[in-house]
Amino acid sequence: MMAAPALAFAADASTGDAAGQEQTQNLPAIVVTAAEKRPVVDRVIATGTVQAVEEVYVTPLVDGLSIRTLAADVGDRVEANGTLATLNDDALVLQKSQTEASLAKANAALAQIKAQLVEAKANADEAVRARDRAQRLVKSGSQSQANADQTVATADAALARVNSAEQAIAVSEADIKVAQSQIDDIDLKLARTAVKSPVAGVVSARTAKIGAIASGASSPLFTVIRDGAIELKADVSEDAILKLAPGQKATVTLAGGAAKLKGDVRLVEPTLDAQSRLGRVYIRFDEPGKARAGMFASAEIVIEERQGIVLPLSAITTADGKTVARRVENGVVKLVPVETGIQDGQVIEIVSGLAAGDEVVAKAGAYVRDGDRINPVHAEEASATK
Repeated sequence: MMAAPALAFAADASTGDAAGQEQTQNLPAIVVTAAEKRPVVDRVIATGTVQAVEEVYVTPLVDGLSIRTLAADVGDRVEANGTLATLNDDALVLQKSQTEASLAKANAALAQIKAQLVEAKANADEAVRARDRAQRLVKSGSQSQANADQTVATADAALARVNSAEQAIAVSEADIKVAQSQIDDIDLKLARTAVKSPVAGVVSARTAKIGAIASGASSPLFTVIRDGAIELKADVSEDAILKLAPGQKATVTLAGGAAKLKGDVRLVEPTLDAQSRLGRVYIRFDEPGKARAGMFASAEIVIEERQGIVLPLSAITTADGKTVARRVENGVVKLVPVETGIQDGQVIEIVSGLAAGDEVVAKAGAYVRDGDRINPVHAEEASATK
């Protein structure tokens, strides 16, 4: 007799479960995802061209001479003060021979004038003594005044010849100095016929050709990359340039993904381009030998890396001017204001408003309002059913 109530109770329970399941099935199935704690990295992307850190132009220091030999080509590594080319020095050698002959002539003339000076001084001494004797004799009445005047004139002429010889010696010595300076100048030009690199590095360009006339006013004969150092000169948007600072690590990807190079920021230009509104950053490579000047590349510069709570970007939206996420608790949606931080790819850091493990609507575009009841479906379950 007691079996009937038990059966009735079982029937009621099954009816309640069925009603609950039917109610759950009637709720909209919305994909949810959980906030998780993981490392987040703040990055800045920059693109540009690989260029030399410093290019040094090698030009001839002597104009008008033809190129006799070449000792370096594009791609060669050269040492500081190493000879890259030599100029034809025949004209300079001839000019030096002529100047040396002029110097020898000036030295001979100087010796001759010095000998004349010795003779002039001797004659002048004798004439001065004769003048003095004549003046004494005039005072004693032993000689006429006319004879005395003649000795005075003779002495003055002798002294003038001495002065003239001394001046001639000074002129001759000056001529010798001029000739010697001309020889020194020619020697310097002869030394400069060896066109040398002022720095060590790699030759990146050469315009020099044997037989061509070298001129400092024309294009440089060689271009040398100092120490072979190259770097990426990349453009950065103006909203990201303020995040950059020397020393920050970067990963450079060459065009086509041929290689990835590690490096760091060497310099950030303090101004932006007035037309493009872009700033420029210089990134040096840890292994510059794996890239070539002229290559196009992009760089990923790491600004900051830390542990944080993250959500997919699609889970964040704005409402009434605030950034919000739709948190799901016991199947009920609640709009929660959140503060965001670093955006790392397709996820964004949640600085405040949510804790790790909180579930939110995965796509903010889903049509659900604050307080709506939903049938939450986890992202992995939704993927499994597809």
